[in-house]
Amino acid sequence: MLDIDTLRHAYSQGIFPWFSQGQPTLWWSPDPRMVLDVSKFRLHPSFRKTLQKFRKTVGCEIRMDSAFEQVIQACSSSPREGQAGTWIVSDMIAAYVDLHRAGLAHSVETWVNGKLAGGLYCVALGKSVFGESMFSRSTDASKIALAALVGFCRHHHIRQIDCQQNTRHLASLGAGEISRDLFVQQVMSGLSQTAPVWQFDPLYWRELLPSKSTQT
Repeated sequence: MLDIDTLRHAYSQGIFPWFSQGQPTLWWSPDPRMVLDVSKFRLHPSFRKTLQKFRKTVGCEIRMDSAFEQVIQACSSSPREGQAGTWIVSDMIAAYVDLHRAGLAHSVETWVNGKLAGGLYCVALGKSVFGESMFSRSTDASKIALAALVGFCRHHHIRQIDCQQNTRHLASLGAGEISRDLFVQQVMSGLSQTAPVWQFDPLYWRELLPSKSTQT
C-alpha cells in the first residue's frame, strides 16, 4: 500500500517501492546498496566550469520544493536508456506528492530564465536522504541539481545520498556500493537527527566551489 505511513516505515528500513504499470506494488532492498558519500562527490574539470558559470549567470538559480509535482511528472515522462516505460506510474506520483505535502519528499530544481530546466526529487527522513529520479531539459541541468543537493548535504552534515542501484553514471560521480546492513545502520543514525530546512542558499556552493563569490 502506497501511503505516507507505509512509505515512511519502508524507507526507515532501507526499503523502497519499484514496479511497472499493471504490476502489484513491489518492494526492494538491494544488497549491496549504491550510495553517494557526499565527501566523495567528483567534480570533473569540465563540470566544475559549468557550475562556476551557472552560479555567476543572471537568471540561473537553484530552488527547492517550488515545483515538486512538475519535477516528478517530468521524471516520469523522461526517456531512460534501456527502458521501454517508467516505474514512476500514476500511483507512485500520487503517493510521493502526498509524501511531499507531509514534508518528507523534496525537489531540487535547476531554473534558467524563469523556466524549469531540470531537477531531481528525493525522500528525506531526518538526515537520511534517498535519491529517487532526475530529469534534464538542457545539458547538465539534472547534474547541476545533484551538485546543489550535495552542497546542501555537506552544509547540513548529511553524510550520504542513497542511489539505490549501481549505474555507470552514478559511479562516475563518486557513488559506490556498501553492504545493506551498513546502509541500514547509517539510515537509522540519520533518522535520529533533526531534519534541516529544505531551502537552498547560494552560500552552499562554497561546499563545492570555494571562492569569494557566492552568487547563484
